[in-house]
Amino acid sequence: MKILILGSGGREHALAWKIKQSPLCSQLFVAPGNAGTHEIATNVAIGVNDFTAITDFVLKESIELVVVGPEEPLVRGIRNTFEEREDLKHVLIVGPGREGAQLEGSKDFSKQFMQRHNIPTARYQTFTPEQLEEGLEYIDKQELPIVLKADGLAAGKGVIIAQSYKEAHETLTDMLAHQKFGDASSRVVIEQYLTGIELSVFVLTDGKDYKILPEAKDYKRIGEGDTGLNTGGMGAVSPVPFVDREFMQKIDERIIWPTIEGLYKENISYVGFIFFGLINVDGEPYVIEYNARMGDPETEVVIPRIQSDLVELLVATANGTLSEKRIQFVPRIATTVMLVSGGYPGDYEKGKVISDTGKVENVLVFHAGTKLTPDNRVVTDGGRVMALTAYGADIRQALAKSNQAAERIQWEGKYYRKDIGLDLLKISK
Repeated sequence: MKILILGSGGREHALAWKIKQSPLCSQLFVAPGNAGTHEIATNVAIGVNDFTAITDFVLKESIELVVVGPEEPLVRGIRNTFEEREDLKHVLIVGPGREGAQLEGSKDFSKQFMQRHNIPTARYQTFTPEQLEEGLEYIDKQELPIVLKADGLAAGKGVIIAQSYKEAHETLTDMLAHQKFGDASSRVVIEQYLTGIELSVFVLTDGKDYKILPEAKDYKRIGEGDTGLNTGGMGAVSPVPFVDREFMQKIDERIIWPTIEGLYKENISYVGFIFFGLINVDGEPYVIEYNARMGDPETEVVIPRIQSDLVELLVATANGTLSEKRIQFVPRIATTVMLVSGGYPGDYEKGKVISDTGKVENVLVFHAGTKLTPDNRVVTDGGRVMALTAYGADIRQALAKSNQAAERIQWEGKYYRKDIGLDLLKISK
């Protein structure tokens, strides 16, 4: 089977690594890919939103399965593009259509959806530029801190947790009146702040049935001890110690099943991954957000913990036969540590030569922001550069391997957190 993965990050490298292991995969392409995917697949110089070039390539190469990594092509309707063309209808796609992707593409849509289907989430209200004054008055009636979310996609930067009324007022004004995030903040969701421990749960669904994948916890802050600015993710751990059978049953019954059933009832065809960004509030799960794809860097610990043939699962997802499949997990802990460019998440330089990747042992090296130069050198090409995933009998053992690899790989200005998962050691099941 010829397979095309869309994307260029650590998530896509991890997917490619697992897909490549399947005997069902005869040829693997990644568009546009990175220096890591280049080693195991054929990179194709096509952007994820260039639907014309993508569809031309799919037809030319007789691609049978397309796996969509990032959110933007989903929200823009890449599945719809395939389904609307007679010559492409036969191609299997893992990723929802434009309507289903609104679970991620519109915070207001997802909150209304949760409200309609009694899915536990923080209370909220949505405001438009014309309702700015009402929004400011609403803020003054809320408890601090206050969460403000740009409605649309804002490259992971559209959520602000305001610690004061002054900050909340300024943020809402910046978003609505000054279009801080462009069209993404043409509507703003103001949300209650929930206190608890966050986690990520993932499912694969064919629109009727679903399989729950390994859960994970990621770490967003740049600094150790969860301090400093938010990032795209500095590391992750799977499984999560406090997610026992009882807690997962609550997640399944109160959140996952009502979401799948709600999509079906509303006649929204959804085929692909759903990411549930959750928070554990005193033993009760609440939804913080949905994503219409796998998370990053969580993918780099979730995919290595899937023992089953991933291509089998993806094909069954795409053709509606997921109920016939079983999914098995690797019974070990996985940790990943993200190496980032100096200065990230602020300004940083690209093009730094990466060395000593061959010196790491017992670790999976997933490239995120890298590229290959014409003279075959691997250089940095993003803020988050590499995810280093290791297995262990416990978090400490796995993290020691990830950190050892992080120390060995070198480039000018490299930075990483050494405390990924250590907070979980204090939590008993």
